[in-house]
Amino acid sequence: CGFAPLGLWPLSLLALAGLMALADGARTGKRAFFLGWCFGLGHFTLGNNWIAHAFTYQDAMPHWLGYGAVMALALYLAVYPGFALLGLHLVRRRWPDAPAPAALAGLWIVTEYGRARVFTGFAWDPLGMIWLDTGVDQAARWIGTYGLSGLAVLAAGALLSLARRQWRPVMPLVVVLVALSVYGKVQLPALSDSTSNIAITVVQPNINQSEKYVEGMEQANFAKLSTLSSSALRNTPRLIFWPEAALPAWLDMEPEWLDRVAALQRPGDLLMTGGAKVYFRERNKGFFTDRTPIGANNSAWVVTPDARLIARYDKAHLVPYGEYLPMRNLLEPLGLSRLVPGDADFWPGPGPRSLNLPAAANRPPLKMGVQICYEIIFSGEVVHRANRPAFLYNPSNDAWFGAWGPPQHLAQARMRAIEEAMPVIRSTPTGISAVIDGHGRVIASIPHHQLGAIHGTLPPALPPTLFARFGNLLPMLFAALLLGFSALTAMLLARRAARS
Repeated sequence: CGFAPLGLWPLSLLALAGLMALADGARTGKRAFFLGWCFGLGHFTLGNNWIAHAFTYQDAMPHWLGYGAVMALALYLAVYPGFALLGLHLVRRRWPDAPAPAALAGLWIVTEYGRARVFTGFAWDPLGMIWLDTGVDQAARWIGTYGLSGLAVLAAGALLSLARRQWRPVMPLVVVLVALSVYGKVQLPALSDSTSNIAITVVQPNINQSEKYVEGMEQANFAKLSTLSSSALRNTPRLIFWPEAALPAWLDMEPEWLDRVAALQRPGDLLMTGGAKVYFRERNKGFFTDRTPIGANNSAWVVTPDARLIARYDKAHLVPYGEYLPMRNLLEPLGLSRLVPGDADFWPGPGPRSLNLPAAANRPPLKMGVQICYEIIFSGEVVHRANRPAFLYNPSNDAWFGAWGPPQHLAQARMRAIEEAMPVIRSTPTGISAVIDGHGRVIASIPHHQLGAIHGTLPPALPPTLFARFGNLLPMLFAALLLGFSALTAMLLARRAARS
């Protein structure tokens, strides 16, 4: 309940404190793992309930299968908290006097990072997300989101110690957390400072998933995009942002659609939109050539007013079972398919890169990073560090994901802005679209299930943070420090007891 949309972070700390109290009584490693696994099962079943909603937008599989998918995913993801509790048990068996909160905090960081990496990773809602808007979230500039997860475990341990009337050992930690919260709040500049002279338009056409691929609705859907993009035409050149898969067209192969998109722009404008890059296998069959789609990239294109495609980014972190079907030869005969319509799977792109946007009147040349939809959740993996962009464009399609998915997705995009000190521009079909500054604050947004456009200016990029320079090396060092502190404390206490 500490995550969006509820944001009841004190309940998360209470739950963690209860878990640590139960872990104190775990006599075996099996029992410790089971406790962590049960905790994770509750966390991921409730937190990922939005996944079930996606199954209502396809007819290839029964809709009720969505609830089974949520549970199946939770059964797997829960092993990571289980491993953290098992690790704590092993540490305490080797060093009985090791402080449990510090040891568990270090192990939690390591296992959450593992969750984001193993089997392509699923980094949704790491524990550190509960700190968003508390002031403590700004510490992500130094230790990243996984490091914030460690702080959450430490805070829960302090809460448990206070409940046990063990005041003295935890007071320094309480002071540190309060100081981080106060500093995180007071050091933020005024929102008026998060502006520039670069005009932008962010479009949210409110096209539901059930309307997106309906034959005959292409013109009506495009009219929404067109009207919202043209409603505030100015003399100043703009950057126009459309959502993921905004068009039912292959822009590099259908010039009539490319011309329609270009016609919406004035000189100096650039339009960014999601779309597919499709690959074919061609076979000569007598008097005609058979072209069979064999794969595609989920891409973002940059379109100029003279109908040129000057840059493209291909999504690298694809969604298993959404954009491709793992073990297709085994699962397809069982009646399973991927959620996104089409027979050919999407292929991954090469990873983060910066696209060059040319200059125009009152707009210098810019570098734009792109993270399509789900990619934005991977802490430390969203920016090409050797060619740092000025902002991140995050086209997304959250129309699949019910009421809980979109606010959780927005929250994670905000945390990437904090870590990288970089503005994030989110455009989605049904919301929540937003302009986020380099401190993670929402400058402007369009509510869920509402048609609209944001006409404003691009927030400026900030100097790179420590995390922007070193990435997830920093939370790993923090984890090592916590584990080292636990072992050293235990050894010193054991030596003192031996002398006594």
